[in-house]
Amino acid sequence: MPNDSETYYIFTDGACKGNPGPGGWAAIIRFEGLDTELKGYAADTTNNKMEITAAIKGLEILPSGARAVVCSDSSYLVNTMTKGWKKNTNKDLWDALDALTSKIDVEWQWVKGHSGHSENERADKLASFMAESKGMSKLTHIDDKGDVSMVDVGSKGQTRREAIATGSVVMKPDTLALVLEGSIEKGSVFSVARIAGIMAAKKTSDLIPLCHQLPIDKVQIDLEADEHNSSIIIRASASTTAKTGVEMEALTAVSIAALAIYDMCKGVDKFMHIEGVKLLKKTGGKSGDIVAF
Repeated sequence: MPNDSETYYIFTDGACKGNPGPGGWAAIIRFEGLDTELKGYAADTTNNKMEITAAIKGLEILPSGARAVVCSDSSYLVNTMTKGWKKNTNKDLWDALDALTSKIDVEWQWVKGHSGHSENERADKLASFMAESKGMSKLTHIDDKGDVSMVDVGSKGQTRREAIATGSVVMKPDTLALVLEGSIEKGSVFSVARIAGIMAAKKTSDLIPLCHQLPIDKVQIDLEADEHNSSIIIRASASTTAKTGVEMEALTAVSIAALAIYDMCKGVDKFMHIEGVKLLKKTGGKSGDIVAF
């Protein structure tokens, strides 16, 4: 595999219980040292459909003109795309894949299944999990009567979990200068935002109705002035040893820290705005690690 920092590597797999039957697909996209997991479920499908779908889903989030290497253990997928095998079935999927490959430079690589290739093994486990769990298609926060309910995590094991989220507050350059000078009338903007973010993470279950109360091990709020974009970048990390994830705590910490900055500075800047609040990384739990671009 070439070492090319401008190439996306996509590791795909599909699974089906019954063929036809309930199926799952997974695509792991690696780019510049970071990776993203995509996965999905289909109620009545075939293994071949899931293999093609995994490639489609992996490629369709790439920008036009990108270069990609798709690694799959499906000879049906790889040989059809490289050796001209006839596309007699699944025409809709092949048409969608052909449309994508007309805009993206794709190299296809066949990987022997269950040969120890770590990323394809990971994709296989994700696809199989989606097929076996029926994609978790039932909304877990809704009961059989359609009413909201808290998910029962009592049977789940405790694992070490971490989440990292980010966001930013965009403001006028003059406002950012006042923040950095310590000249905001209400006091130290960074200090207040850090305290607000930490408190928010600990109070997440009080703010988000169906979140579980977690024993937070650590919350860290990092703030950075981005003078080029006239903004303050917020990064929150939270960790716990528990039965459910801590991503809501990290996202809440970022959101409330951003609102605290807004409140501290609103007297001098009526046009601030908050943007880009998102999860960067989640580790721990049955679904595995998720790392965004």
